[in-house]
Amino acid sequence: MSFHPKNYQFSVGEHQDKNVIWVQFPYGECLKNELKEKFPTAKWSASKKCWYLPDVGSIRKEIGLPEKTESGKAVIAKIHSVNLAALQKMHELLLLKSYSPNTIRTYCQEFSQLLSQLKNTNVDTLTPERLRSYFLYCTTKLKFSETLIHSRMNAIKFYFEQVLKREKFFFEEIPRPKKKSSLPKAFGKNDISKLFSTIENPKHLLMLKLCYGMGLRVSEIVNLKITNIDSGRMLVHIENAKGKKDRYVTLPSSVLEDLRNYYKVYRPKEFLFEGQYGGQYAIRSVQAVFKTAMQKAKINKAVGIHGLRHSYATHLLEAGTDMVFIQKLLGQRDLKTTEIYAKVSNRQLSQVKSPLDDLS
Repeated sequence: MSFHPKNYQFSVGEHQDKNVIWVQFPYGECLKNELKEKFPTAKWSASKKCWYLPDVGSIRKEIGLPEKTESGKAVIAKIHSVNLAALQKMHELLLLKSYSPNTIRTYCQEFSQLLSQLKNTNVDTLTPERLRSYFLYCTTKLKFSETLIHSRMNAIKFYFEQVLKREKFFFEEIPRPKKKSSLPKAFGKNDISKLFSTIENPKHLLMLKLCYGMGLRVSEIVNLKITNIDSGRMLVHIENAKGKKDRYVTLPSSVLEDLRNYYKVYRPKEFLFEGQYGGQYAIRSVQAVFKTAMQKAKINKAVGIHGLRHSYATHLLEAGTDMVFIQKLLGQRDLKTTEIYAKVSNRQLSQVKSPLDDLS
């Protein structure tokens, strides 16, 4: 068998929090076997219905993709002195506006990628036409995913509109790629019970129970403090969540005894869930607990820990909870964001009878 890159279409993206190269080709055993023989690391994604490869330099070279764009200090080192001040101004404004550390890091990294390409051209002199050409290059040559293009556009848009105070129409002339309309991935109640039954560590079990039982993001779980729990009112105060918003969620009565037993054993000092040596529990550790539980429960679904939050919202909706209350419990700004759960709810779908069932 002989592998020919021209028989395949390659694009860069993300899958399960990793950078990957998506591989598309007309279905056929011959092409599939050639791909697997050439790249033993090729895998099939059941959720995306597509083959993918690790996004590494050696594979990019084999299939003719450009080298990976660098990040962090390596990129900043390539920025010409004429544009270093621009990066500094942007970073300072993001700090003054109190953007989250993650957003600041992302915006600065994405903006740095543009600056490193400009060499000695001053970024402030770029026209909408020049920027349009740059994004076309990111799409056609670098083969960025829609998500990555949007991220880079947001960062560059921030610089021109917020730092340079350019009119909004300056950037509106540049078209954005159409976003994929994907549905939230939720578990059935049986799967969640099955998932919880595999966890023996009481601390780990309580973490996942609260993720599902209160619809929390993983960042909100690790940020929970003992003082946030009001067992008298059966409420939990979620502080400084996404968008720097506070909210209250109801504390499930079924975990109250678990919470008390947990506190007696572990004696946390500040955060409800603390690491081995104190301090805040790591997000990656919570994600690892969830992944291990999924494997033990033999739930073969491409769903991350955020699926517990989606399941919370979906199951509330199926139980008849008003959409506006669900929006408040989730801490979502726009009701349209919450309404997407109606598309995955079985409350109305289960009442629809297929015409196949009417055939005699």
